[in-house]
Amino acid sequence: MQQSAVPELAHTRTRPIHWVATATAIAGVVALSSVVQPGSATAAQAAAGTRSQSAPVSAAPPGTTGVHFPLDCGPVKALVVKKATGDLDGDGRPEAVAVVHCDAPMGTPPDGVYVLTRPADGGTPRLVATLVNPKDRSNVTDFAIRARTVTATLLGYSSDDVPSCCPDVKTPAKWRWNGKAFVRTTPAGAHSV
Repeated sequence: MQQSAVPELAHTRTRPIHWVATATAIAGVVALSSVVQPGSATAAQAAAGTRSQSAPVSAAPPGTTGVHFPLDCGPVKALVVKKATGDLDGDGRPEAVAVVHCDAPMGTPPDGVYVLTRPADGGTPRLVATLVNPKDRSNVTDFAIRARTVTATLLGYSSDDVPSCCPDVKTPAKWRWNGKAFVRTTPAGAHSV
């Protein structure tokens, strides 16, 4: 073993007191940072005698927790597998669109696609539309909200004889709010997989 040219320094070994001191210092910094906050930034100062208003805070998008989805899952629960948010109706409050299926232990359960909204008072989210009914035996891929439009690719079956494992029809779909309901458009060219 080669001896070090520098004698061993006492402060290079960590002892419990070092950890206590470090933890105390970090706790002090965290506590101080939660009390001391910077002022709000402004691009320009308001002229004397004028009042400034801050922009309205947009509402939070609705969550899926506690929402009852109209699925008959038997002993298993409904599972939200995808979710996207956006202002679909142009009212300034975001809606949520959820892809939901039964949490089946085997197989490929069909998906349902549901639109949720939250009341203006911020109350409990509620289901307002079903875009894809699980009874249609579809699975949803490429799911998104863009420009107030819900888009998805639906994988389905050409007949009841096709096994659930192997969808053989692929259909792109879009839904858009027309002021009264969500209208589905399916671009030409739905094709077999």
